Amino acid sequence: MFSPTEEKALTDVTSPPTRSHVRVIRLNVDDDVVISLDQLVSGTRIESEGVTVAGLIPPGHKMATRAIEPGEAVRRYGQIIGFASQPIRAGQHVHTHNLAMGDFTRDYAYSAEAKPTALAPQVATFQGIVREDGRVATRNYIGILTSVNCSATVARAISDHFRRDIHPEALAEFPNVDGVVALTHGSGCAVDPDGEGLAILQRTLGGYACHPNFWSVLVIGLGCETNQIPKLLATQGLSDNPRLRTFTIQDTGGTTKTIAQGIELIREMLPQANQVKRETVPASHLTIGLQCGGSDGYSGISANPVLGAAVDLLVQQGGTAILSETPEIYGAEHLLTRRASTPEIGRKLVDRISWWEEYCARNGAQMNNNPSAGNKAGGLTTVLEKSLGGIAKGGSTNLNEVYEYAQPVRERGLVFMDTPGYDPISATGQVAGGANMICFTTGRGSAYGCAPSPSVKLATNSALMERQSDDMDLNCGAVLDGTNTIQALGAELFQLLLDTASGQRSRSESHGYGQNEFVPWQISVVT
Repeated sequence: MFSPTEEKALTDVTSPPTRSHVRVIRLNVDDDVVISLDQLVSGTRIESEGVTVAGLIPPGHKMATRAIEPGEAVRRYGQIIGFASQPIRAGQHVHTHNLAMGDFTRDYAYSAEAKPTALAPQVATFQGIVREDGRVATRNYIGILTSVNCSATVARAISDHFRRDIHPEALAEFPNVDGVVALTHGSGCAVDPDGEGLAILQRTLGGYACHPNFWSVLVIGLGCETNQIPKLLATQGLSDNPRLRTFTIQDTGGTTKTIAQGIELIREMLPQANQVKRETVPASHLTIGLQCGGSDGYSGISANPVLGAAVDLLVQQGGTAILSETPEIYGAEHLLTRRASTPEIGRKLVDRISWWEEYCARNGAQMNNNPSAGNKAGGLTTVLEKSLGGIAKGGSTNLNEVYEYAQPVRERGLVFMDTPGYDPISATGQVAGGANMICFTTGRGSAYGCAPSPSVKLATNSALMERQSDDMDLNCGAVLDGTNTIQALGAELFQLLLDTASGQRSRSESHGYGQNEFVPWQISVVT
């Protein structure tokens, strides 16, 4: 992602960064701002920058290191993050009150920086579940999917019967089954039967129906919905079989009978599902969905680069990482097109950016409606700034393919999937595409899980880790504290991913997250 100068700047952050009696971070020699690690008060002298603070600057926010005239570009990571909307003096807070979006030319330089990826000298392994077709699972669930919102209640009632926290006896004899989960949604009817929206929903459901982390799946409908189950199966190349059972409330005879039938079918499936055994498999069987949510000014400095370092290790093992959230790479996509394995792959990414620009325009929206309120409170000002930090999750290897939402991911290495920036929708698409794990960075404190794929969460700063430790799996704040490096924490994270893939439960799993976070992308006109 970063140029050699930017890579050195990020490395310098961990060794530790240049500091005086107050802590600030300069990421690139060409930057117009530094990032505060502590609250800066007016009159404080930043000796490393030769600047005196003018006003109050919260932790994680930006301070100008030079005078900036209205309309001038402002840089962080050595890249443009916006344009001054009013005069900014050296030492002043740089944020939404004086920094705005603007148009600028980006040099896509397709494939100019693509380079071969050296394979790791030693094979990393984990304890996975090998399915009959050779695919490898990290978990062993029984799933319940719904064709339409109208069957959500019965699906939940069936899964609740097998909840270990409510009915511990229901799965007591089946320790190798991770659980029974109902993944429901709010769509499936009153949409164009031949439109893109229904096709996306069917593709998403199809991806989950054959996901390796499910031993078996029930698909339940109402009976009269637009998203008819026979057509759903046909479009996805699926058919009823002993491990994919389908039925509707209307054909079964109502709610009570449907719930009873679902419970009975799962009881029949459990003994066989419990027969799975974990075995040693190479890390090349891991497909990780990359997510960031509740980001702050530190995300692009600590947790995202740490995740990028782990992704590089995974790719060197022959594994796969899915970078997504198209609106949150907007303005920084040129850093990916330069790493595209072929110019065609780079152009695919730019085509998806163009689609989003048109999509926003016809809906009266703008691509720069990001960051969120919480992101801004944490120090992020524009989507350009957020995008530059977000891309760091993808590490430094080539971009090998670009997929549309929920398409099956076949290519190895770093790939991109076109999704919205909203985390539950984005991760749902990644899992539908085959992600058997999710890795999620957060600076504000996200609470998230993604059944059937375990989600590992990374805190960007130590204060968050202390405050919300029961939701975080790894503290990347050590990068900011100067007590650890990006590369060392990346290696630690890679091992944590192997351990989690082997069955070690993540924090979100221990809290029971995952069922409510299934959110397929809805773009249909609802009639």
